[in-house]
Order: sequence, then C-alpha cells, then structure tokens
Amino acid sequence: MRLLKQLVPVALVAFAGGAIVGAVQGNAFLTLVLGVATAVLAVFVYDRVVRWSERREPVEVAGKGALAAVFRGLLIGAGMFAAVIVNIAFLGYYRVDGLGSVAGAVGLLGFMAAAAVTEELLFRGILFRIVEGWIGTWLSLTLTGLLFGLMHLTNPHADLWGAIAIAIEAGGMLAAAYAATRTLWVPIGLHFGWNFAAAGIFGTEVSGNGPTQGLLHGVTSGPTLLTGGDFGPEASPYAVVFGLVLTVVFMWLARRRGNVVPLRRRAAATLAP
Repeated sequence: MRLLKQLVPVALVAFAGGAIVGAVQGNAFLTLVLGVATAVLAVFVYDRVVRWSERREPVEVAGKGALAAVFRGLLIGAGMFAAVIVNIAFLGYYRVDGLGSVAGAVGLLGFMAAAAVTEELLFRGILFRIVEGWIGTWLSLTLTGLLFGLMHLTNPHADLWGAIAIAIEAGGMLAAAYAATRTLWVPIGLHFGWNFAAAGIFGTEVSGNGPTQGLLHGVTSGPTLLTGGDFGPEASPYAVVFGLVLTVVFMWLARRRGNVVPLRRRAAATLAP
C-alpha cells in the first residue's frame, strides 16, 4: 500500500503536467514556465506523500545541498552525452549545419525539467527505493531498470533495442547514482543534463520522440547500429558502454559507502524455485 500511496499522486502530477506542457510546446515561454511548475509541484507532492505514508522526513529531496547535487549530476549527464556525440562525430556520422533555435532550447529547458524530475521521483524515488527494501539493491536496480526501458517502447520511433539500451545505460545508471548518493538530486541533474544536452544543445532525437530544435542544428547520418537511428544516440553502443561504466562507478561508491541493501533471507527464500 505504501507503494501505491506514493506512486498514484506523483504519477497524476506527472501525467497531467506532461499533457499540459505537451499542449503548449509551440510557445517556448509557456513550456518553460509550465515545465518548471510541474517539476516543483511533483517534488512538493512527493515530499507530502512520503511524510504521510512513511512518517519520516524525505531526506532524499531535502533542500540543503540540492543545487550543488543537481549541478554535479548535470555535469556528469551533459559530459556523458557530449562524449557519445564526439565519438559519433569522429566517425563522420554527426555534423553541425549551423545554429538552431534559441526559443526551441528555452522550451526544451522546461520540457526536460518536467520529464527528468517526474521520472526520477517515480522510478528512483518510489519504485527503486521501495522495491530495494524488499529484494535488495541489485535486484531492484535490474527490475526497475528494465521497467524504465520498456516504458520507452511507447515513444513514436521506439524499438526493442532502444528500450534495452535505455534500460542498461539509464535505468541502471540512474538507480546506481541514487544508491551511491542517497539523494534524488544527483540522478535528477544527471537525467536533465543528458536529455538537455541531447536535444537542447546538440539537436538530436531523444528516446525516439522525433526531431528537436536545440541551440545547434545537428545532423546524424550513417549506420543505425552506431548512431541509434530514429531512436537517437541513446541507442548507440557508445551510450550503452558509457552508461555501464558509470553504473559500475556508482555501485562501487555505493558499496564503499555501505549503501548497498542486501537481498533479505526471506525474500531469497520466496524467490527460490
């Protein structure tokens, strides 16, 4: 019941906010304002329902140190995507054909803020955290990561490989980032940095959602196997490899800090054939 008590209210904010932001995407200013408003409201609702259902202070979204944690995550996410693009460009499969749209990038700030915050609250703040208490860190990371990847199959240009890539490089990595830091601000910043760098800066597709207008007019061509095709560079093997590397680093930190929750004996007995 604790899972549903938290999941339903935050999901309602996410879906309603997403629908409203999507409806005004033609207006960059409204998209920015409503996207940020959705993100703020989602954090507020998460804070309230955790206090109500768990009788504790939700330290994972505490205000103290939030900006610094978001900034760290943003640098990691943007840096990771930049590394993917550099590798694809080195092969001659990505080029910049001039400047893109400042207004488009401004609108994407709001859109990506809403997406990053609501998805992290739902998948890492609620699903991963609660399931982790039942079956341990590693199994929770695997199961929620797969669910996160499968969710992206609903996107317009999605395919099975793209969903698998998202499950590995994002679902697992973002859960590991939370496990290592025990704050949602780092994965939120990482998620936002990755998405905004992809669409808002380099002008590439994000998770098969179609063309975007960022600061640069980026053109991706070449074999789908290397570039990700219509799904975007997230389906590139470079993204998968970099995501796996960061997952290993975060889980190493989590283990070193004593943040890895073991599989309970009772849960192990239940899972055994």
